[in-house]
Amino acid sequence: MSIDPSSIPNFGGRPEPEPASGGAAPVVVPDQDLVKQLLDQMELKYVVDDEGDLAAPWEEFRTYFMFRGDEEQQVFSVRTFYDRPHQVDGKLQLLELIDDWNRRTLWPKVYSHVHEEEDGPPTVRLIGEAQMLIGTGVGIDHFVSSTVSWVRASIEFDKWLVEQLGLEPGDEKPEDV
Repeated sequence: MSIDPSSIPNFGGRPEPEPASGGAAPVVVPDQDLVKQLLDQMELKYVVDDEGDLAAPWEEFRTYFMFRGDEEQQVFSVRTFYDRPHQVDGKLQLLELIDDWNRRTLWPKVYSHVHEEEDGPPTVRLIGEAQMLIGTGVGIDHFVSSTVSWVRASIEFDKWLVEQLGLEPGDEKPEDV
């Protein structure tokens, strides 16, 4: 099944086209090929990693599009790994910020992970995630709009965090430190 370009949400301020009349949107069980079509239509570059997961790389993070579970309980997950390292001794401030984000937004839900560095002290990294149960199928319009929204929200989280911490893209610590 291909994606109808009019089903991709428009975040550019132009009016949305009127939906076509004639019934409910088709139900599909999404797969990696459908996600690739969507990423192509969004004009996003992507790669398939060594584990077979689809990933869209940005400068400061990577977003993975993963399918997990068996046929009846399959989950589609959009998981973003933010590459900016944070000091372990600043983890409390970071947790307060991501708790604020998680309270005020639907997605991605963000959590922390202590990352062991090869050539230095451990750092804190952030991961954002949104999931959808797709085992029995999902409306194509719902799948497309959710996936696009999750990608946009992942980008917005990075911008929001940079602003909250007073960072410039690529910086590892606040400007006033």
